[in-house]
Amino acid sequence: MGAPRCGWPPPPASTTVLDTVIVTGTRAADRTVAESQSPIDILTPEALQATGTTELATALARALPSLNFPRPAITDGTSGVRPAQLRGLSPDQVLILVNGKRRHISALVNVNGSIGRGSSAVDLNAIPVSAIERVEVLRDGASAQYGSDAIAGVVNIVLKGAGEGGSLVADLGQYSAGDGKQYQLSGDTGVSFGDGRGSVHVAGQLTHQDETNRAGPYQGSAPNTGNNPAVGEVAYTYGDPIVDAQAVSLNAGFDFSENVSAYATAIASNRDITSFAFYRSIGHNALVPQVYPGGYVPEINQLSQDRSLVAGLKGGNDQGWNWDISYNYGYNHLAFYTQNSINYSLGAGSPSRFYDGALEYTQNVLNADFSKTLDIGLAYPATFSFGAEYREEKWNQSPGNPDSYQNGGAQGFGGFTPTNAVHASRDNWAAYAGLEADLTDRFSAGIAGRYEDYSDFGSEFSGKLSARYAFSDAVALRATVASGFRAPALAQQYYQVVTTQYNASLDRFLDSGTFPANGAVAQALGADPLTAETSLSYGLGLVLQPTENLYITVDGYQIDIDDRIVLSSNLALNNNAAAQALLASLGVTGVNSARYFTNAADTRTRGVDVIGSYRIPLDSGALNLTAGYNYNKTEIQRIAANPPELTALGANLWRIGRDEQGRIEEGYPHDKTTLNATWNLSSWDLSLGATRYGEFTTRVSETGNPANDQTYGAQWIVDASASFRPDGNWTLTLGADNLLDEYPDRTLLVNSNAGQFPYSSQSPAGFNGAYVYGRIAYRW
Repeated sequence: MGAPRCGWPPPPASTTVLDTVIVTGTRAADRTVAESQSPIDILTPEALQATGTTELATALARALPSLNFPRPAITDGTSGVRPAQLRGLSPDQVLILVNGKRRHISALVNVNGSIGRGSSAVDLNAIPVSAIERVEVLRDGASAQYGSDAIAGVVNIVLKGAGEGGSLVADLGQYSAGDGKQYQLSGDTGVSFGDGRGSVHVAGQLTHQDETNRAGPYQGSAPNTGNNPAVGEVAYTYGDPIVDAQAVSLNAGFDFSENVSAYATAIASNRDITSFAFYRSIGHNALVPQVYPGGYVPEINQLSQDRSLVAGLKGGNDQGWNWDISYNYGYNHLAFYTQNSINYSLGAGSPSRFYDGALEYTQNVLNADFSKTLDIGLAYPATFSFGAEYREEKWNQSPGNPDSYQNGGAQGFGGFTPTNAVHASRDNWAAYAGLEADLTDRFSAGIAGRYEDYSDFGSEFSGKLSARYAFSDAVALRATVASGFRAPALAQQYYQVVTTQYNASLDRFLDSGTFPANGAVAQALGADPLTAETSLSYGLGLVLQPTENLYITVDGYQIDIDDRIVLSSNLALNNNAAAQALLASLGVTGVNSARYFTNAADTRTRGVDVIGSYRIPLDSGALNLTAGYNYNKTEIQRIAANPPELTALGANLWRIGRDEQGRIEEGYPHDKTTLNATWNLSSWDLSLGATRYGEFTTRVSETGNPANDQTYGAQWIVDASASFRPDGNWTLTLGADNLLDEYPDRTLLVNSNAGQFPYSSQSPAGFNGAYVYGRIAYRW
């Protein structure tokens, strides 16, 4: 029957992938991609390695028209742990699974002016690409099946588990501008034991990435004061960070008998990430000419330690029962250092490197799943499933060394203070059930429900209905309706810090404080305690297979989110005497702006995904043609009335201002088109791809001039590669991403820090230019 498009680009035998049994979005034991009631993409290892990137999130963005992964710069922690968004929604509104089990989120909360501002999401780049067998992407709401976060969809990363075979791969590349050199050594191998009853598959990779710099020369009129260099001087580092990373994984299983087996999955990664802060000129402080005669750019160094372990038992019997009991541990620790810096209050003897403190997230999950095939008189047995889950979460914010925060603190990124220290925790339990059945040879349907109770904000119930009807082997229709929710992350509830941010509207830098919504400062500014955001989504899809080698799917969707959790706009308090007096009465001084998390917005997202693939058998091999298109648009349906506390403090204090509204509605491309052609020959694979990223818009805040809003035009990016296989083991690849060396539109001078930030950090294709790479792979 007709089926959604799967591989991207599809493997040589795409019909094999259509018959792949899926584990995402269903608990039926034999549901395939072709039979799914919701849109499912399956990304193969070939698809993930089709470009020169060494990052999982970048590979997914190249493969999926509905996924956006920009490369922000000078955004503190977000420069190194970058979030991705699906269907234009927040990065934490998509659930990430590994082998069907919930992946823990990052300890970081993104508080700077980038896409995903305010989110606390999974760090996809902590997962080694070399370990991945395939990625299943469910483009549908699934909170009723998986719980919190699954509003935009689910990404399930399935790891390699074979007890044989393996690979060694070496990658080397560099941008045409002469910087950003990257190299990676990766490999994997499988081993069987116990007379074939058990297997272990291990994978690992070592990666290094140099920084890129696309900063422009200073074009202002006030040189050598504050953060301004001499006129015409390039002082900033504006681009990708320096990264040194190591990651390993293990995926193991053992069959005790035909009915009982054990499994375990472990992933560990360390990443040393150095990004860059705002330049300080010799006029910034009297000490600068003495300590840094040419001025200086502080560096923000993040050490990310990421660990996860899943272990369980599963089995079944001849009566149709299946069960799975597991324990799931996840941990992320982010230590922050500021280096190439100074604390002016300590004089010329100040250290240049400071420990700023750490963020830490821990997850513990106990899960029990059960399913039973039921003969209820239908053409095929139905599948009844039910289960329970207990989850405990902890989030800590630890202070830095006193030198990092006292008397103004380290320049570039001041340390967390003891006042900022947080040790927060919560737990929740859930019960869920579902029923799936093929009611006839052509009609299948499913129903699911989940009740979840949190210790900190209460309970939520989610439900989902899905159906699929095949008019013929060539045409099928599918539809879903689902309610969902997302609990506020602990980091969103408790994070507090003061950082320096660039305000484009004022063309200067301000100390901005992030305060917890239930704290005294935020409450004085009109905050309310956070609650869960809830959603209601609809999907309707058409699946076409007019010929054996042509597959087309069209899926429309609408996602309504009430009480959406967003980070408020930066409330400008620098020239507001009443606001400064209020903050001083609460023990806060020297803060020019403030922000907090709020549930003050309702949004509606509407869109459509069109996916197609066509395979042309040739005497010399096969030509695979694929195309994808995503259109989505988010509109704010409601913004809660501005709190009286803000109104009393004066004009231009808007909880969700026009800059944040613009980031939600227009800050990402409304459409994205991908075109790919792969010609598979006996010894050669030739690939050519083109991606069109639609336009996006940035808005200034209420304190700026709306005439300075900027819409960046659409952009085409062309990728090409050629692979040669001299024998059955070796593959030699030469390729170029962004072959034509395209850059996005330049940012207006008034918004670009006097020309020093020439490109927008929200650019979906980045702004580094052409990247040329080579790859040597040996597989057995």
